[in-house]
Amino acid sequence: MTAIAEPPEQTPVSNLRHYRYYDLVMAAFVTVLLCSNLIGPGKTCILFGLTFGAGNLFFPISYIFGDVLTEVYGYARTRKVIWAGFTAMIFATVMGLFVIHMPADPEEPFNAVIQPVLEVVFESTWRVVVASMVAFWCGDFMNSYVMAKMKVWTGGRHLWTRTIGSTAAGQLVDSALFYPIGFLGTWQPGTMIKVIAFNWAFKVSVEILFTPVTYAIVGWLKRKEHEDWYDRHTDFTPFSLKD
Repeated sequence: MTAIAEPPEQTPVSNLRHYRYYDLVMAAFVTVLLCSNLIGPGKTCILFGLTFGAGNLFFPISYIFGDVLTEVYGYARTRKVIWAGFTAMIFATVMGLFVIHMPADPEEPFNAVIQPVLEVVFESTWRVVVASMVAFWCGDFMNSYVMAKMKVWTGGRHLWTRTIGSTAAGQLVDSALFYPIGFLGTWQPGTMIKVIAFNWAFKVSVEILFTPVTYAIVGWLKRKEHEDWYDRHTDFTPFSLKD
């Protein structure tokens, strides 16, 4: 008698769930991250009498996306987005260095104009590149971790405390790593402390100003996705891509 094969074990429906807007939020996060890192550092701006890098005006928006992702989809899915952003930064850096070091066509006069521009935008010292990578990776994971933990502690109440608190923690880690790694020995210690303090305060202020927008986006996504994830049993290691 021929044995009847057992049917394969089915994956729980919850693990097969498809979110309508998760990929869109991921794309927005990576776009803001790349633009703030590639375009922003090339220009300093003055706003209300304060001088700062143009990238600092938009980089905090990536933390807002991180808050939205963790609040709605949970830490594990946000972890994938952080790794996607980190990988995109590495690829963009390598691609930029490759392009500016390729031999230019001497018969094309426009190359004499575009080459210096490309060098300004894409070429950074190795210290600044490493500092940016390390600061982003550590700061974003800190932001998501604090956001997820605070949601469980508060029982999902008082969203503003989580968005501001997690951003304060994440941006502190980001600034405290980026500037010493990138400029220690080049800047005076007093100057570095002032820059770290100003950038931290500025980025947290952006989060506070965008709090109503964050509330609106989070509420809309929760209704559309029918999701409101709590990380009660989550493995918080950053070195995993499991949901």
